[in-house]
Amino acid sequence: MYVILLVFITGMAVMIERIIYILVTNRIDTAAFINRVLEFIQRDNTRSAIEFCSVSSAILPRITRAGLEEAGKSPADIQTAFELAAMREIPKLEKRTQYLSTIANISTLLGLLGTIFGLIASFEAVATADASMKASLLSGGISQAMNTTALGLVSAIPCMIGYAILQEKTNEMIDEINENVARVYRRIVSVKGH
Repeated sequence: MYVILLVFITGMAVMIERIIYILVTNRIDTAAFINRVLEFIQRDNTRSAIEFCSVSSAILPRITRAGLEEAGKSPADIQTAFELAAMREIPKLEKRTQYLSTIANISTLLGLLGTIFGLIASFEAVATADASMKASLLSGGISQAMNTTALGLVSAIPCMIGYAILQEKTNEMIDEINENVARVYRRIVSVKGH
């Protein structure tokens, strides 16, 4: 049971760290940010757009800044800068989230393993105990076995729920980043083309 508890604490630590990183550190008003960047680009004021992106440590501004720094170059160079920045930054959103699924599976399996050990101990005690003690030893061993199963499930369920929610939020954020980076790219190329 201590091993399951340790796995549970690890899962909670991973979940809290991911929630803080995904939902707090990378939280910005995306619409306001992109509109402001597009406004700077439209006015051909790339320097101010880069400075505006530098204010935030969120992923979208960092990727946007990488493309803006190449704004004077060819569309292919700008697109490459966006893609390289995205390849560097987006994995940071996905990092460690998959551990929650693994931790949930490990918790369940450790709970089942505890059940098996508890039942083995119960049947061994019953086989060697005298008749008056058999019922209490059997029920005690089964109780111990069920406790490990329960703790394994108590550990696994929040980790699976956390994994599903974080995975969904991460995918939404990646889609939003891709869409907005594409808007910035189109604006840079259209302004440069005039």
